[in-house]
Amino acid sequence: MYISKLNLTTDENEIIDFICKYSFATIVTTKDDRPNASHLPFVISKKEGKTILTSHFAKANQQWTELSAHETLVIFTEPHAYISPKHYDKEMNVPTWNYIAVHAYGKAKVISDREQTMKIIEKTIHNYEADYLPQWNSLPEAYKLKMLNGIVAFEIEVTSFQASKKLSQNKTEDEKQRIITALKASPNNIESELGIYMEKES
Repeated sequence: MYISKLNLTTDENEIIDFICKYSFATIVTTKDDRPNASHLPFVISKKEGKTILTSHFAKANQQWTELSAHETLVIFTEPHAYISPKHYDKEMNVPTWNYIAVHAYGKAKVISDREQTMKIIEKTIHNYEADYLPQWNSLPEAYKLKMLNGIVAFEIEVTSFQASKKLSQNKTEDEKQRIITALKASPNNIESELGIYMEKES
């Protein structure tokens, strides 16, 4: 991903916090020089000092067979918004788009062990709806095993991050404040959330 020096983000804790918040991502693999993509929820964690992403495919989605062949890319992005030139001091300006995005590259492997797969599912449940765990635990084992047989769990050991925060860093404080005010007042939740991000950065 192209990242200008002005927008480059390297703080790993900040990147991990972003992934935790915007965890529904696009996973990209390749087969015969053709990219394939799926959209999955991810859980990020640390294991033995390594950053690990875990998720699962539906077994019917054959993309899981491509995981170990090449490096895997997972793209986390959101929030983003169109930025109108009406917020700028000078008329000689053009529209742009503000956004935050993280690309995680890594080595993926399929989890074939049923017990480890169960742990990944339970970790996912705990991450998204911990209150559901008692209901999950009360389900018949035969039912849970049937569910597990329909998925393929995997983990990715992250080898590098690329992160960009394009938040009007090249604009004046007055211009940025007008953009923040407009975004925060937007009825679009994604735009208003971006305004909050910009306010934190200013």
